[in-house]
Amino acid sequence: MDTQDVFQKLKSTLVEQFELDPAKIVPEARLYEDLDLDSIDAVDLVIKLQEITGRKVSPEDFKGVRTVADIQRVIEKLIAAPQ
Repeated sequence: MDTQDVFQKLKSTLVEQFELDPAKIVPEARLYEDLDLDSIDAVDLVIKLQEITGRKVSPEDFKGVRTVADIQRVIEKLIAAPQ
């Protein structure tokens, strides 16, 4: 899965899961301020990321996440990590 595939999968997940406007989902979009996600949404998103990657997402991985690009980096890191 390349960077563009990861972004498209993340974008479609955000649209389906949280009924977000696809036009608002850009790498620099801030999750809480721009996309109106809350802490419950963040937990749901972590669960979804685990489904997408097949890997466990630790709280440490997600601690610094603020933007869509941050989530993309977490996904790419999980995919690249050895099983």
